[in-house]
Amino acid sequence: MLVRIGLDRRSIDMNHQTIPVASRAHIAAALAAADVPVLLMVLHHLTGDHRWLDAPYRPVREISIFADESGGLPPAVQDEVRAAALDILEALQAGRLTPPPLPDRATFQKMMSVCVGELIPAEYVPMMLEEMGLEARAPTWPAPPPAASIAQFEVLIIGAGVSGICAAAQFREAGIRYTVLEKNATLGGTWHDNKYPEVGCDVPNHFYSFSFRPNADWSGYYSKGDEIEAYLCRCAEEFGILDRVRFNTEVLSARYDERTARWQVTVRQPDGELATLSANVLVSATGQLNRPKMPTIEGLADFEGPLFHTARWRSDVPLDGRRVAVIGTGASAMQLARSVAARAQSLTIYQRSPQWAVPSVDYHRQVSDGKKWLLRHVPFYMGWYRFTLAWRFSDQLLRTLERDPAWPHPERAVNARNDRHRERLTEYLLDALGERSDLVAKCLPDYPPYGKRILIDNDWFKTLKRDNVELVTDDIARLTAQGVETADGVTREADVVILATGFEATRLLWPVEFTGRDGESLRSRWGDDDASAYLGLTVPGFPNLFCLYGPNTNLGHGGSIIMIAECQVRYVLGCVMKMITDGVQAIECREEVCADYVARLDAEHAKLVWTSPGLDNWYRNKAGRVVSVMPWRLVDYWRYTLAPDFDDYHVRRYA
Repeated sequence: MLVRIGLDRRSIDMNHQTIPVASRAHIAAALAAADVPVLLMVLHHLTGDHRWLDAPYRPVREISIFADESGGLPPAVQDEVRAAALDILEALQAGRLTPPPLPDRATFQKMMSVCVGELIPAEYVPMMLEEMGLEARAPTWPAPPPAASIAQFEVLIIGAGVSGICAAAQFREAGIRYTVLEKNATLGGTWHDNKYPEVGCDVPNHFYSFSFRPNADWSGYYSKGDEIEAYLCRCAEEFGILDRVRFNTEVLSARYDERTARWQVTVRQPDGELATLSANVLVSATGQLNRPKMPTIEGLADFEGPLFHTARWRSDVPLDGRRVAVIGTGASAMQLARSVAARAQSLTIYQRSPQWAVPSVDYHRQVSDGKKWLLRHVPFYMGWYRFTLAWRFSDQLLRTLERDPAWPHPERAVNARNDRHRERLTEYLLDALGERSDLVAKCLPDYPPYGKRILIDNDWFKTLKRDNVELVTDDIARLTAQGVETADGVTREADVVILATGFEATRLLWPVEFTGRDGESLRSRWGDDDASAYLGLTVPGFPNLFCLYGPNTNLGHGGSIIMIAECQVRYVLGCVMKMITDGVQAIECREEVCADYVARLDAEHAKLVWTSPGLDNWYRNKAGRVVSVMPWRLVDYWRYTLAPDFDDYHVRRYA
């Protein structure tokens, strides 16, 4: 039986890799692509020389979240750093250099602070060491598990997307029996379901990946969906979980049997027949962005041409030379518009509300061969590069999203720093749209930045200026047989209608019917759109049920949902390990514990931008309560999910 999760061990080993045989010229060429702040940390790791953490080598603080690879250092200093790295890597390759032991945490804190040019609080150090693969994130067995107990324990995981793969990998390495139930013919979750043009992630891929399986081979800094799906498939194969996945198996309902303390799960099998499976613990890994949200527009069934949702993309429908209508201007529309506009005779985009869009120098940039070589072969480079992303794309932004009661302009921003964001984003929009004052009026949001999901500009403004593109802001009245009619009475003909209307993000775990203790329905507890759970993971009245990517665990201020999934899986695995070793048959979150957590969560949300008066976004339900995103810093949620406290639960032991 493994005491430490082997997956994390592989990650730790990656930070001690050996430089392959390469010429001095080859190494020098690769170093030309290096991020200098990251290279400084590598130099300190390999030599223990503290001078690399002091002037004149200290990088300057980067104001933009898209960091300059130079670290703001003068060219002569950059050249000195690269030259020193070349000599040290050559010595390491030749066996003339033995790196010192890893630094202590106080030194790591200094290194992290130097690397990004600002003080990193000590509370972030252990979390970041996990992200860098320098410390294991997975839990350990509290005591050797009884062979009979572990042999009889079974876990069912619903979904083979990011969270499901993470859970399966960790349960497998812990030696706990599990089965994954996946409704599709293959894995990948949302990255399998969404195949529209240019579908991609708005989190840098070197951060949006498992900490225990970093990937040095991303083709771009923001890779597209097919590459992310391929990465997840490789992970599943490497982790050895494919033989435990039942594909084309859809979960219809799940009922908790209090007598046996097991979940009875009804599934539709590949042949269409129904079957019932049983497990001690049920883990839902279905996510929040998996069921398309269909708009309530009159006449959807009347349109005579092809009509489909972006999450159900019709690759068999030609768009070349055709009149295409796209309804919606969220993330999927912003990603697909430029490709569709380049192919279509005309593209008409119907907008309900404008979106704030940020530029990124890396969004379309490919990762150079030299950078890939550094990430793959240079000890500690991958970990420190990942750290820079994890810091810049997460908690530091949350501080700017708090509503300041004394701020005099709440209609445009929530505080002074948020207003500076608005000014910069407005300047970018005005520059991008140029003389098109008609588009400026349509595209400039009238709500604070980050009040809705902020998007990365995929040539959106350039696309809107094309001669064959029209942005319509009048309300849609109905669809007709031939096109789209707006409230002003104008009908614009279309050959194809594409619905870019998002997902049923507030209807969590829908449409599966969960029935807990005493016959209580999860749907009756939550209603149609008011889900809540302790830590976003577990619900009173539903013993031994855990929801990965559950209520209030999405990210509105930045970060990687893969990191959240790893934290959640650690917590759930910790619960299961303790159940097995302590002879526990069932655990159920206490009602008062869950109520207190949700009350604190709601109170925190009330301070943040996305609950601004009059603001509508997909984070909130019909009553205005935020049910999708979390109000916590990543480091807070990481701490909450470090290890389960069974005092938070009703515990039922075997008789």
